[in-house]
Amino acid sequence: MRASKRRGEAIDGVLLLDKPEGLSSNHALQRAKRALDARKAGHTGTLDPFATGLLVCCLGRATKICGPMLDADKCYEATLRFGEETDSGDLTGNVVARAPADFSAVERSELEQVLAQFRGEIEQVPPMYSALKRDGKPLYEYARQGIELERPARRVTIHELELLAFDGASARVRVACSKGTYIRTLAQDIGRRLGCGAHLSALRRTRVGPFDLDDAVGLEALQAMDNPRQTLISLHDLPAGLMPASTTQKDPL
Repeated sequence: MRASKRRGEAIDGVLLLDKPEGLSSNHALQRAKRALDARKAGHTGTLDPFATGLLVCCLGRATKICGPMLDADKCYEATLRFGEETDSGDLTGNVVARAPADFSAVERSELEQVLAQFRGEIEQVPPMYSALKRDGKPLYEYARQGIELERPARRVTIHELELLAFDGASARVRVACSKGTYIRTLAQDIGRRLGCGAHLSALRRTRVGPFDLDDAVGLEALQAMDNPRQTLISLHDLPAGLMPASTTQKDPL
């Protein structure tokens, strides 16, 4: 007799998960879903496998906020490594350009001047290694075949770009930005403006809309809990205005 598919329970709420390095956002979501024994789950915006930090996981009826939350502003702490540009814009890619032979380090004053040029409304060309689609196929599938397509620039807003740490070879910055901003592309563009190339060596998301990483739980900690559901934010405790206002008796919340 064929075993019935495990479905889980109908649980409503929001889990703020601190995604670990090395897992895709979907794998992290599925592990959290199993730990909670939840039937239905989604998240509000992907993090690359090498990136860590806040993944807003929505369970049950809370999945209705996934769409609106895609439009939310986000904050990151990003570490830029100077001297090399990669095809993916991060440490997982292949080096495609290097700094001139006489490059030794970036001057802090020069970096500060360049950072100032990226604050406010800017234009970005989305990376080939992205999930944006062309003719029904994600751009990263073309990129893996060595194909580069023309991509129109998109206007995004960098609300804050603050230098947190710097040693000449790398810099850690805090970025507060609008939806659709690629931090990998920002790092690449900063490196090009400096003339030495750059890529992301680390990325951590610290905020998504009204939700903060300080309130998140790690995946291993969640899986080890006797009662992991205690970590959930209930529908009634969500920030004001977050749940859709248009509700009906047949489809509450």
